[in-house]
Amino acid sequence: MKFGFSSQALLLLLGNHVVSTLAFAPPSLFATRPTTTTSTQRQMAGGEGGESEWAKALQEASGQAPGAFEAEMKMKGLLGNKSGKANPKLSANAKLLQWLEVEGEVYLKDESTWGEAPHPMAISTETVDEMTNESSGRGLLARRNINDGEELLIIPMTLCLTKNSAREALGEDALPETINEYLAIACQLIHERFIKGDKSYFKDYIGILPEVNEVNPTFTWNDDDLKFLDGSPVIAATKSLQMKLEREYNALLGGEGGLCEKFPDRFPREQFSLENWIWAFTMLFSRAIRLRNLKQGESLAMVPYADLINHSPFSGAYIDARETGDWLFKTGEEEVILYADRGYRKMEQIYISYGPKSNAELLLLYGFALERNPFNSVDVTVSIVPRTAEMAEADDSDAEADPLAEEKMEFIRNAGRDNTVDFPCYADRYPVEMLEYLRLMQMTPEDTRGQPLYAFDYTRTISAANEAAVLKSVVEAVKMQLDRYPNTEEDDANIIKDKGMFRLLSYNQRMAVRHRRNEKRLLKRTIAALQKQIRKKGLDAPDLQRAGGSTLGEVLPGDDVGKQKTALEDRLEKMGLPVDLK
Repeated sequence: MKFGFSSQALLLLLGNHVVSTLAFAPPSLFATRPTTTTSTQRQMAGGEGGESEWAKALQEASGQAPGAFEAEMKMKGLLGNKSGKANPKLSANAKLLQWLEVEGEVYLKDESTWGEAPHPMAISTETVDEMTNESSGRGLLARRNINDGEELLIIPMTLCLTKNSAREALGEDALPETINEYLAIACQLIHERFIKGDKSYFKDYIGILPEVNEVNPTFTWNDDDLKFLDGSPVIAATKSLQMKLEREYNALLGGEGGLCEKFPDRFPREQFSLENWIWAFTMLFSRAIRLRNLKQGESLAMVPYADLINHSPFSGAYIDARETGDWLFKTGEEEVILYADRGYRKMEQIYISYGPKSNAELLLLYGFALERNPFNSVDVTVSIVPRTAEMAEADDSDAEADPLAEEKMEFIRNAGRDNTVDFPCYADRYPVEMLEYLRLMQMTPEDTRGQPLYAFDYTRTISAANEAAVLKSVVEAVKMQLDRYPNTEEDDANIIKDKGMFRLLSYNQRMAVRHRRNEKRLLKRTIAALQKQIRKKGLDAPDLQRAGGSTLGEVLPGDDVGKQKTALEDRLEKMGLPVDLK
């Protein structure tokens, strides 16, 4: 049996839906309207598969008039520039979308066409952090309700900036195959913006990239703003990155024998300046995406349109790549793809995850920090110096030498560690590596019972006395980190609470105050958790005390000079950055 609906039947169906919804209204609103058998039947027909369900599906399928969503965004102030003057960001957005459609056949319109559904997202020129009300620049919003797993965007790899596109644009003789991806793409960014300009194939993409002062990563802050971060481990990483970027610039471009000297026509010094180099790396650190599922392995890429999506640590969506075509026939070309990790309501901002990054990483590379960040951590310096016989002889005190000192130092040298190490501490946990390190450094002859140090599993508790010394060492190290800040968490909270005065600070300074307050909160919670653990395990008993709180050694605050790279710098190195931060 076949069923069909004429246009008249559909209109009647929709009319029935209107009447049936009235039947669900509060009686007080329709008290003068008598209830009839017909209205009761219509009300009962509104269940699953009933008239209202059909009408709802029909209404959702009909969509909205082209341009209606943008008009709604403008009314809500999401397109910026409320003064009524022409907004250059809007024209830049329109040019980007047109370029994507013409050059990449990317369908981004808000109306359906043959074989294409309306694009589910729209560019907002102004988004704000919901917790701090600070501007977070451009973002992408849901034009309509979006379902979990729905395809959000497809961008051809031919529209992306990669190491291959940089070598093609600037010459394989200048940029060899072995060059780091960040360095190569930085050169192409400068080339496209400052050399080719309006003649660049990528000009409409380059046109929406922000200036340095619109991103504000800490490696671009001035000394006055950095002063607001005194005591934070971000300071050391920031200064290291500043120096290393300058050294990389001199080695590749501006220094003796650099590309500006070898190929002055392709790399003119005026355009390939240190200032433009910093701009390029600001773009790379804050927008570049690592694509892992390419035919040739993984690759770093600047992906137009996709890099407008903001970060949420609670998002499970990641941008990646795939080969074009269907499951049976592949074209050999590749494209960038993103699927929704959850359902979104209309007008809700779309998010992806930049990865499990701490606020220190976000502030250093992206120019913002989050009030709610489950991956936030603070680097804590743990330094244990075993007393060797030589140290004991040079010391006038009666303290004994550690009979295991030389063996400990040899052990950590073989493990690639030093006696001063930074570890990230989280609000609810600390790394196993830190406990392993401290269990080793706190070993006594009583713990070893004649066995060599390498015979022990340091992921497990060695002894009650050893564990007590370990946890107390962590408490002391965290307290030392707290002492580095020139003011308290309460001082920072009062600054933030005075909204009028707080707004007089610059954006960078407001970010710094929030960041240092959150670091102190995290450290205080770590101390409380450790002290509770010590009490719970009975490790605060007097007979478990050891000399100086550490096994014949000394817990030190850790000097910045000569120590290994911080935990933050370790994580940045694993990201594949071109600089070895030390």
